[in-house]
Formats: sequence, C-alpha cells, structure tokens
Amino acid sequence: MASALRVYEAIAIARDRCASDVHVVEGGPVVLRIDGRLDRLAAWIVQRAEIDAFLAQALDERARRRLDAHGNADGGLHHGELGTIRIHAYHERAGMRIAMRLLAANVPALEMLGLPAIVGRLAERRSGLLLFTGPTGSGKSTAMAALIDRINRTQERHIVTVEDPVEYVHASRLSMIAHCEIGADVSSFAEALRGFMRADPDVVMVGEMRDLETMAAAITAAETGHLVLGTLHSPDTATSVDRLVDAFPGDQQRQIRTQLSQTLIAVIGMRLLPLRVGPGRRAAAEVLLATDAVRAMIRDGKTYLLRNAIVTGRASGMQTLETHLSDLVLRGEVSIEEARRVAEHPADVRELSRSAG
Repeated sequence: MASALRVYEAIAIARDRCASDVHVVEGGPVVLRIDGRLDRLAAWIVQRAEIDAFLAQALDERARRRLDAHGNADGGLHHGELGTIRIHAYHERAGMRIAMRLLAANVPALEMLGLPAIVGRLAERRSGLLLFTGPTGSGKSTAMAALIDRINRTQERHIVTVEDPVEYVHASRLSMIAHCEIGADVSSFAEALRGFMRADPDVVMVGEMRDLETMAAAITAAETGHLVLGTLHSPDTATSVDRLVDAFPGDQQRQIRTQLSQTLIAVIGMRLLPLRVGPGRRAAAEVLLATDAVRAMIRDGKTYLLRNAIVTGRASGMQTLETHLSDLVLRGEVSIEEARRVAEHPADVRELSRSAG
C-alpha cells in the first residue's frame, strides 16, 4: 500500500526553505515557490499512488467527492508539525497535481508588513466595506489577518470569520472571535454571512468574495452597520469596483453602484515582490479611499476616473501602487526591475536617487 510520507517530507523541506507554495506533480519533480520564484526538487519524484494516499488523509469526504465528480477540489490541512496548509487538488492532461499554500504559523503584526499607516487606521472604522485585492499570492489574506489582529488586540468587538479553509487562528484578546470554515462548519460564504447576522457580530471577515451571492450578502452586512472585510481577485483597486458591480445582472447594477458608493470604506491593492538583497519578500500597496469624490464616481459609473482620484488624493492618504514601488526602490529594498514587473503601469515606477528629494 502506497504511503503519503514523501508528500509530507516535501512539505517539511518547503517549510525549512521558507517556501510559500508546494506543487506536487504526478510522475514529476516537486516544485517549490520561494520568494516568488520556482525551484524544482529534481530528485524528488512523487507517484500517483503517493498523491492519492496523501489526498485520502488531507481532504475531507466532501472534497474527495468533488474531486472525483468535477476534477478539482479545495481543502485545508492543520498539521501539528507542518502547520496550516491550503490545498487545491486537480486533474490535468498528464495526471494529478496538488498546489499547496503554506500558511504562517502566527498572525504577523500589522507594523511588520510595512503597509501605509492609513491601513492601520481603517481598523477603527465601525461599519462599511473594506476590500483587499490583488492576484493570487499577493498578500491579501495576510494583510487582512493582520488588520483583524489589530482590532482583536485594541478593541472590544465581536469578530466572526468565514474562510475556505481557516488560514490564521486568532485567540480572543480584547475582542471575542469565532472562526467558521467552509465545508466543516458552514456550506458556503453566502450562507455563513446570512447566518452571522443573527450572531450579533461587530466585524465580519470574508475569506474570499467569489460569487454574486457572497458579494450581495457582504454589501448588505456593511449596509446594516457591520464592518466587513473581504478579499477579491482583481489587478488593481479601480478594477475591483467594476468587478463587484459587473457580477450583478444589468438591471441591478445601478442599485449596486449606489449601495457600494454608500458602504465602501477603502480598497487596498496588494503585491509581493522579492527583496533586492537576501531572502524574503516585501509588500507594496495601492490605497483607494472612499472620499466624497470617489463615492460620486462609483455612484455615477465613472470608475475610469478612480486612478486619477488616487493620484490626486495623497493628502487624504491615497497612493498608487507605483508610488509605493518607487519608494521601495528609492530605499534600496527592491530592484527597479522587480518593481516594474509587478506594476500595472511600469513606466510610472521611477528610479530616483536619494538626493533627488
């Protein structure tokens, strides 16, 4: 009978090398993602029987049924020595693959992430919708968890989270906090949000706003006096607004623009890029704040003006991604090449000398 031991050993190697992700390929080498780059373990070949043995242990019955029926499934593994691991298993032409995200053991303090100071002040808001956006692996979940940690340590509030799977476990401090996991505790994000409204929450954290029902429930929760934090996959802050609105049928979009203009607090667009010297990565952020002008742009469907609002809104705490990247380059933390690689507008990332003022 095949053993899952080699897969667990590959995860242990990845942890030792501070990898963020592990890719297990049927009949091929295990691949680690370290500081954004791929590193193949050429001698570490895993066979199908070993993958099946690992998935039999790591995925619950619901996920295994989905994998058999649809060819892909998500799950989470909470391992005493290896920590928390987010799992996506899927079939492809050459066989079975597993993509695993290795989650940090502890919630990082917000100060350690190097985000703009305005992000920390958003934790003081009592109601509204706060979005963290960016591509997969850009640091959205970590930034959101750090903000929840700030609230948990500094305010007496009831916080409820729903994730797939739970990535960071917060112990209750000044706040009271409860974690719900899709599949284990609730059936869906939307169903969890509807149920939370009867649980007397102050703060609601949504691991991913991935469908219309979840988006609608999150906006409603924000409208009814709750602080709602959620992540959204989108390339920049302005696109995030369009993606939310476009998820709804055409005859509802005007109403959604109005609701969003009234509930949105801010959109924080995230990127991660490797440090110029040594191991590790650095976060860069774009900040869109819902000023009166921004609310009017959202309500009137003029989202094409949002980037200009960010550029001209520095006094209120807004910044473009390229402004933050340029600052990281100036401080010598990241290279100009990496900064331009992750930028949406590479020409706007400037390489200034320290004496340039």
